[in-house]
Amino acid sequence: MTHASLGCRLAGMSLAALLVAISAPASAQDKNFKAVSVKTPDGLTIAAQVWGNPAGPEIIFIHGFSQSHLSWIKQVTGDLAKDFNMVTYDLRGHGNSDKPFEPERYKDTKAWADELQAVMDATGLKRPVVAGWSYGGRIMADYLKVHGTAKLAGLNYVDAGQKADPAFVGPNLKNLPLMASEDLAVNIAATRAFLRDCFSKQPTQEEFETMLSFNMMVPPKVRLGLSGRPLDIDDILRNLKLPVLVTHGSEDKNSNLIAAEYTAKMIPGAKLSVYQGIGHAPFFEDAPRFNAELAAFVRSAQKGN
Repeated sequence: MTHASLGCRLAGMSLAALLVAISAPASAQDKNFKAVSVKTPDGLTIAAQVWGNPAGPEIIFIHGFSQSHLSWIKQVTGDLAKDFNMVTYDLRGHGNSDKPFEPERYKDTKAWADELQAVMDATGLKRPVVAGWSYGGRIMADYLKVHGTAKLAGLNYVDAGQKADPAFVGPNLKNLPLMASEDLAVNIAATRAFLRDCFSKQPTQEEFETMLSFNMMVPPKVRLGLSGRPLDIDDILRNLKLPVLVTHGSEDKNSNLIAAEYTAKMIPGAKLSVYQGIGHAPFFEDAPRFNAELAAFVRSAQKGN
């Protein structure tokens, strides 16, 4: 593609599409997605995206704290796009979604659960597998509390602990208070340090710059609002009847491996997949393995429903 033709294409793109084109490799730039604007029951506008094969098995991806839908770029523009109907979205306070400053907008279990359901409804998902990374696991817990499992085919917890236990917390979370600083220099330094320690196998410089950019789209007041939420759903976990895959990096500095082992032990029939030598982002650090395991899990979960 010539620079002139690329420039013409970029000029007509939405911000989300532009970010994908800039951050993705050339082979991924021709992969199309459909942008969907979602209205939540509590009045927020959420940016969602539909990728892949509309007739394929359904997956919805939930990103982590201070991240965006672009976290999943190696899934939605990779091999999975041929066979799977995939949805991503920016959580409230993140990416291109609304960013209210009131802390109560980030404390309400029902609001988070209804946001996920609103995205599923607006994108036409009937019974998806939910893959939630890190803080995305809290959204999954919110959803289970409010809506149950009737509209879900399976759950993939990706470095997403399901209990707020100090023993489960890794050293990288020491950066979170400074990431809520209104001092921009302090905020950037803490965000950079946090992001670096989310990986054992580091992203390229270009990838890291893109990640730092969308991390810094999350205002300090939003980051503060996300903190301090309780998480204890042992009774729900014990009674889950869905297929569950627990994915975790052995070198995760955010959530210790024992958090994943606990989740897998609590859920009947759950499968634990440990990525040796991998940090907090196995879907990015070892995308081929992650995509293959997720594809097999989704096909199996959909077949059983």
